[in-house]
Amino acid sequence: MFHPKTSWILAALCLLAVPALAAKAQGPTKVSAVLELFTSQGCASCPPADEMLEDFAKRQDIVALSLPVDYWDYLGWKDTLASHEFTDRQKAYANARGDRQIYTPQMIVNGTSHVVGSDRTAIDAALETKPPLAVPVSMDMVGDAIRVKIGETADSTIPRERKATIWLALYKRQVAVPIRKGENQDRTLSYYNVVTRLRPIAMWRGEPVDVDLPMSEYHQANADGCAILLQAETANGEPGEILGAAFSEKGAEW
Repeated sequence: MFHPKTSWILAALCLLAVPALAAKAQGPTKVSAVLELFTSQGCASCPPADEMLEDFAKRQDIVALSLPVDYWDYLGWKDTLASHEFTDRQKAYANARGDRQIYTPQMIVNGTSHVVGSDRTAIDAALETKPPLAVPVSMDMVGDAIRVKIGETADSTIPRERKATIWLALYKRQVAVPIRKGENQDRTLSYYNVVTRLRPIAMWRGEPVDVDLPMSEYHQANADGCAILLQAETANGEPGEILGAAFSEKGAEW
């Protein structure tokens, strides 16, 4: 028989455990949007957008990524985080939309619409009016790998045979950069969720698919987090609508 004091302690522990179990049962927050900020250290109007991205990067329902471009390097400062690959991606988005609008800071929402990256009102409006991501995507630790699961679409307007690319984005949570020249000379700027590697890992053709990603890639890249983007292609092979997304960040399991 339990001592009365022991029974009281056990009861208290049970009450404490209930919220934790409930939180675990709810599972991870479903990602509802993907934001891609095209920015540059050589752009005087970009710092407010870079700072704002931190707010979105903290949200569990949004994948917020910074993709520094290199076309402002001629102004006297070579962007230390930029990749020409990101410049090509921004141009491909403009070609896919047909408007050819390429500028910084530019925020792409779910692979389709674009707004000025420092305009919080416009970004919030785009998030409110965007269609939901149609395909479930999840990430789980399995041994020494992260298992990516892509499900089926529940949207009847999306053909089951529709082809999409599964992209892996590795990123650093925060990078502080002292700027020595150019329009932001003598400023130290912080960048959030800076993509350091972006590559396709598989194709999706409407059916459920699992992909195991070795942890060695994350360790070699010294990444703080990774995101999975399921992105449809246009008829010309350009990046189109993002159909699903998930992300995972470095923790005890890493």
